[in-house]
Amino acid sequence: MGKLHIGMSLAPTWLSSEAWRRPDSGIENYHEPGFAADIARRAEAAKLDFVFLPDTLYLDPQVLETGPGFSSMDPTMTLAAIAHETQRIGLLTTVSTTFLPPYVVARQLQTLNRISRGRVGWNVVTALGGHENFGLDAMPPAEERYAQAAEFVAVVRALWDSYPDAAILNDRDTGRYANASLVQPIDHNGKKFRVQGPLNLPAWAGDRIPLVQAGASEAGQNFAAAIADAVFASTPDRDAAAALRTSLCTRAERQGRPAHNIRLLPGLSLYLADNKSEARDLFQATHVRADRSRAIARIQAMIGLDLTNWPQDCPIAATYLPPLPARCPSRTHAELLQRLIRRETPSLQDLLTRPEVMGSGHWQIVGTAQDAAEEVAQWSQASAIDGFICVPGGSVRSMHLTLDQLIPALVERKLFRSDYSATSFLGHLSD
Repeated sequence: MGKLHIGMSLAPTWLSSEAWRRPDSGIENYHEPGFAADIARRAEAAKLDFVFLPDTLYLDPQVLETGPGFSSMDPTMTLAAIAHETQRIGLLTTVSTTFLPPYVVARQLQTLNRISRGRVGWNVVTALGGHENFGLDAMPPAEERYAQAAEFVAVVRALWDSYPDAAILNDRDTGRYANASLVQPIDHNGKKFRVQGPLNLPAWAGDRIPLVQAGASEAGQNFAAAIADAVFASTPDRDAAAALRTSLCTRAERQGRPAHNIRLLPGLSLYLADNKSEARDLFQATHVRADRSRAIARIQAMIGLDLTNWPQDCPIAATYLPPLPARCPSRTHAELLQRLIRRETPSLQDLLTRPEVMGSGHWQIVGTAQDAAEEVAQWSQASAIDGFICVPGGSVRSMHLTLDQLIPALVERKLFRSDYSATSFLGHLSD
């Protein structure tokens, strides 16, 4: 077993559902830069590879009635502030390839990379919504979004290469500021973008900016196999993680990349407490007001199965599954939900408490830090993961236990570093 690569989500999942109502939640400071900076400093003290800020470009006002939902500050600007509060930890920002111009994105990311002295990573997403805010009638189909994303990434990378740091001479004696012959236009004329270049900012002289990708669909996996250094995925069970990891490695090799160059880092939802009973109570208290009708509607939208009047004593078997809707919100999550039903034939009550329904389908552990360390070790020994991204739930203390107890427990098992040996984000991933 190699060392795991671990990130920490700065999206405050520990304030989701009822958790923000706890007296110690700090919800009043949610939209202040110090809120995320505090978590980043704690994550750096634990020697994590990176902190991660996901993003959406839309908001459902109804969700705000019961919690902060997807409201958030711009991730790239937030991480620029955090860069001055940290020294070594990687900073993973999220930028969509569906809505923004590649020249602007290339410049923003390279700016943040220089501000942080080489600690930036780009979470490349095609987005699942937000079209109405960018003049589009509907979200493009997945295949079209990924084709555009591939061209977008190629343009951004070409722009980063168009103005190398080596071009800067600063030769006062001869009066040559730069070797202009090293700065060249990219002259890109593709299906979606026309960009002349070069970028008007020199690249950072150190390691390149690593790319992370979050799609697990067929198109998403092929895209990740071509460009990603790591994949952030929803894998609620170990077999799903192992299968996805094998698939990604195989696809990467087909595209001429070493299999170990792509790392699977599933989201890990952690409800931690001092004992299992308290952890279960924390989980139940967090979801005490879960909207049953909304969950049933979500299931129907994802897999086409109407459970509105489903008998409580009737297990949900695979034979009841209809074909997937033509335009389900996320095919990846829909397939995870179908997989759960085929594997376990759950009751309706059990189904409504599962992460495939209640959240984003992440791997979930409810227990103590030692329970979590043991399960992480099992997944690692099974070669199901290369690491994970922490998404703590339930309380601020659950988040603190993740960093203060779970990570040290993994260090004791020699599954994680005890100190940094690199200074760049890519260096951490290569460690």
